[in-house]
Amino acid sequence: MAAGSRLVWPMVFLSFFMAAFGTARSTAQVPLLMWSTHGLPPAASLSAGHITSNEQLASYLGLAFGSGAHTVLLFLQEKLSKDDFTVFAGVFGNKQDGVFPNLEALLRSSVSSVTFPAVAWSPSASTAALLEELLGVSPALVDADTLSRMDVDASVSNLLIINLPYCISPLKSCQEVLCDNDAMIAKVVRTMDDKKVPYTAMYTGAQPSQGISSPSMAAKQPAIGRSLLQAVVPDIKPPIMLNVSGGPCIMLWAQNLNVSLSPTAEWTDLAAETPSLEGSTCNATNSLLVLSYPSGFNLRFAMSQRFYPVSARNWFTLDWVQLQSNGSMASFVGSHAISAPAEYSFHCGALRSFRDALLVPNSTEESVVDWRLNFIDFQIQGFGLANRTEFSYASDCAGFFTPGIWMGLLTSLLLLAIFVYGLHMIMQLNTMDRFDDPKGPSISVPQSE
Repeated sequence: MAAGSRLVWPMVFLSFFMAAFGTARSTAQVPLLMWSTHGLPPAASLSAGHITSNEQLASYLGLAFGSGAHTVLLFLQEKLSKDDFTVFAGVFGNKQDGVFPNLEALLRSSVSSVTFPAVAWSPSASTAALLEELLGVSPALVDADTLSRMDVDASVSNLLIINLPYCISPLKSCQEVLCDNDAMIAKVVRTMDDKKVPYTAMYTGAQPSQGISSPSMAAKQPAIGRSLLQAVVPDIKPPIMLNVSGGPCIMLWAQNLNVSLSPTAEWTDLAAETPSLEGSTCNATNSLLVLSYPSGFNLRFAMSQRFYPVSARNWFTLDWVQLQSNGSMASFVGSHAISAPAEYSFHCGALRSFRDALLVPNSTEESVVDWRLNFIDFQIQGFGLANRTEFSYASDCAGFFTPGIWMGLLTSLLLLAIFVYGLHMIMQLNTMDRFDDPKGPSISVPQSE
């Protein structure tokens, strides 16, 4: 391996954990690393000092394990903090200096990996309990030897917990214990690879390994100095992703999914809830995304693709959107503008069923005729994802000739017409062909009385 490639991963590896170094020390937290043999939904970019709450972690894991059977390997170390990576990973993170060479190699070589530098920790909440609730199975405590003799059924969900010690042995240094844990992780993963069972692995701590310092009094003072120059990066929720056969099939993201059951009723933002994807399907020509929300609303997005000889390529369209509530259903047909090449995604700043509507109501029942949709910063892709964990290039619903562009063009044409007219008038000026001769007789003009 080239020297440059040896330096890139350790710098990225350490930067994730240094990102939470500032204000994160005032709250109990543990790092969490995930990697998988199949696709994982992308995590939102984290600002410096951000601590992932239990609700945010539960929302992300709900997307990752929302449907189908999953085998999860939870490497649960007795204690773990980001300092264990920054102190013992070595200056360059190579095998001579660091204690996590196998872990680094697994994160590099996996199909997808996600890192949470700081996850909020409390004695009453644990990652194991959260996974047990999401997967609906009881955990099994295993190690590399017992796992090699087990029959792991990939058709059902499995939660396998591998407990790892921390630096409490008087016979070994902390660095040696972490090296042994790194070797145990590699041994367990090799056993799963030999069994040819797809899995998702997680490495975290049962509790923080470092004492949490109390927040300083300075942190309670109002921000001064360069606070106006500092940019605050808002939390970005991950997209809704349907995984089929180990890979993503449909992706949807929206800042707001507002629905209303009457023109005077308040809007309900479904983007703030975590939906169930049960009933969603996709194939080479048709995709159906079913979002069932705890509040009782259901959204259905139907897409299809076909080949158009004129453009010599496949295009996909959003055929219709259905909103269900309390046994009633309203249907909205997508206009021709909701389309994009099959390998692209579709994006629209405001996808509405009223006022410049791209979703045309198609319901005749009086009880649902006033239902409305208003999707803000909406993006969807139902085809061409393959193993991608992010949207493809987006085809936007906004036309090229917007009102602002038309105003600029008309103003420019008016000024150009004035310029051309003035230039034409200047070019039509002619010099006089007769002048007064001061040495000759003057020109007399008779005057009549």
